[in-house]
Amino acid sequence: MPGEKAFRVLLAALAVGFVVAGIALVLAVGGPRDEPTDTAAPTGGEPDFGPNVTILDPTMTGDEIRSAVDPVFDAQETNQFGERRDAILLKPGSYDATIDVGFYTSVLGLGLSPDDVTVNGQVRVDAQWFDGNATQNFWRSVENLAVAPGADANRWAVAQAAPMRRVHVRGALDLYPSGSGWASGGYIADSKIDGLVSSGSQQQWFSRESEFGGWEGASWNMVFSGVSGAPPQSFPDPPFTVLGATPAAREKPFLYVDDGGDYRVFLPDLRRDSSGASWTGGETAGTSLGIDRFFVARPTDTAAEINAALDRGLNLFLTPGVYRLDETLTVERADTVVLGIGLPTLVPEGGVDAMTVDDVDGVRLAGFLIDAGAENSDVLLRVGGEGSDARHDSNPTTIQDVYFRIGGAGPGRATTSLVVDSADVIIDHIWAWRADHGDGVGWDANTADTGVVVNGANVVATGLFVEHYQRHQLVWNGDNGRTVFFQNEMPYDPPDQDSWRSEGEDGYAAYKVADGVTRHEVWGGGSYCYFNVNPSVRAARAFEAPDVPGVRFHGVLTVSLGGNGSIVNVVNSTGATVSAEWTGPSSVAVYP
Repeated sequence: MPGEKAFRVLLAALAVGFVVAGIALVLAVGGPRDEPTDTAAPTGGEPDFGPNVTILDPTMTGDEIRSAVDPVFDAQETNQFGERRDAILLKPGSYDATIDVGFYTSVLGLGLSPDDVTVNGQVRVDAQWFDGNATQNFWRSVENLAVAPGADANRWAVAQAAPMRRVHVRGALDLYPSGSGWASGGYIADSKIDGLVSSGSQQQWFSRESEFGGWEGASWNMVFSGVSGAPPQSFPDPPFTVLGATPAAREKPFLYVDDGGDYRVFLPDLRRDSSGASWTGGETAGTSLGIDRFFVARPTDTAAEINAALDRGLNLFLTPGVYRLDETLTVERADTVVLGIGLPTLVPEGGVDAMTVDDVDGVRLAGFLIDAGAENSDVLLRVGGEGSDARHDSNPTTIQDVYFRIGGAGPGRATTSLVVDSADVIIDHIWAWRADHGDGVGWDANTADTGVVVNGANVVATGLFVEHYQRHQLVWNGDNGRTVFFQNEMPYDPPDQDSWRSEGEDGYAAYKVADGVTRHEVWGGGSYCYFNVNPSVRAARAFEAPDVPGVRFHGVLTVSLGGNGSIVNVVNSTGATVSAEWTGPSSVAVYP
C-alpha cells in the first residue's frame, strides 16, 4: 500500500484524468456553441477592417476630415454598379464637417448612444450626379449619430436601400433633392428629428419607431408606425396610413467602441406593440458582444473559411467588399449575428444559394447585399427549411437592411430571392430588385420569378420593397402574417400579354396571399405599373387574397406610371382601373 503522500498524488492524477476526460466528452459533442475557441479578431482594440473602412476621431482637423471623406464620395458619387464598397466610422466626439454619402457607403457613429457622436454640419445625400433626380440614389446608409445642421435642413434625398437608422437630427430634415427633383424612397427607423420632416417630391416613405417635430408632404403612400409627431390617419386624402404602435420590432445590431476603446456589437432587445425611438428615454435595452466573438471577414476570405468560422461558433462581421461564393454560407447556430458595414456584397457562383439559416432561435442578419450570379440560383437567402414548424416568438430571427439584386451589375439569375420558412421572423426593411437598368438586363436575361415567399406563420414585415420580378412579386403562404408598408413596381418588360399571364388571367398580382390563409393584414401598400416595352400589357389586380374575414387591407393603391400599361383592380375585383386614360392613384382605404 502506497504512503500518504503517494496516495494524494495518485488521487490528484485521477482527478485530472477525470477532468480531461470530461473536457474531451464536451468537445466530442460540440461544446457550448456560444463560446468560440478561436477568433479572427484581437481581444479588444481596433480590428483590421480592411482598406475601405475610414475611421475618424474628434482630434482631426476639418482639413484632415475632408481629405479622408471627400475621396470616398468622389469615388462613389456615380458608382451605381461598381465593386467598390466603403464605410466611414466616427468615434465618439464632435466633428465640424459635411459628409456627402454616395453609393455603397455607410456612415456610422461608434457611440453607444447616437448623441455620443455629433456632426456639426450635414450627413447628406443629394442627386446632382443624376440631374437632380433622386430615384436612383440606392445602397447607402447613415446610422447611430447626431447631426446638427444649423439653420439649414439636413438633406437625405434617397430611394430604396438607403436607410436612416438611430439618428438624431437636431434640426429639420428634407427627404428630396435640391431643386425639388423626383425622389422615390425611403426608410427611417429608431430616430429623432427635432424639427420638421419634409417629404417634398418623395412618392412614398416609411417611418417606424421614431419621434418627429412634425411632418409635411404627401404624394402616394406615406406610412408611419409607432411614430410620435406623425400626421393623423387620413388615407387616401392625404395618403397617410398611421399605426400607433408596431406589432413587433427589434432594432438592428450596431458597432460601437466602449469606454476602454474596445470594439463591440450591441444587440437591441425585442419590443412588441412599441412606439418611439429605443434610446431617447435612456439606454437601449439589450446586450453586447465583443468583436473577438466575430469572424471579421474580408473579401479575400473563401466561403469555406467563413463556414469554418461559423462552425466554430463565431458570429460573422462582413467588412466592405465583394465576396464571391463557391459554396453556400450556412448559419446553423441559434443567436448567430451576421452584420455587414459598407454594403458588403455576396455573389453566389456556379448556381449555389448564397445563404441558408437553420430553423433556430434568434439569428440576426443585417447590412448586406446579395447579388445573383450568372448561373441561376434557386434561392438567394432561405431562412428555415421546408416544413419548419417551431415557434420563435420570444426570440425571432430578424432580417434587416438585406438587399437582393438580379442583374444590373452584370448577368444575374435567381428563381426566388428570399424564402422565409421559419415562424415569427421579423423582416425589417429589405429591397428585392430585379434590375430594370444597368448591364445584363432583359426579359430573357436577368430572369427571376418571385422576390419574396413567406411560408412561416406569424411573420411580421416592416418595410417591404419588392420590384420587377417576372411572376408574383411576393407570395404569402403562412398564416397570421402582417405587413406594414409595401412598395412595388411590376416588371417593366413583359414583351406581350401571353408572356405574362397567371392561371388564365392577365398578369400576376404583385402581392398574393395564398388561398388557404385565414388571417393576414396589410397596412400601406402601393403597386405601380410601367410596361414601357409594351404599354398594351395589363395586370388584372395588384393585391390578391382570399375573401375571408381575417384577411384585411388598409390603405392600398395602384398607379400607372405615365400611362404605360394598366392595372384593372386594386384588391381582387375592387378598385378603379389605372391606365393611359386615368393614371391614378386608385385607392382602397379598407378591404373588405
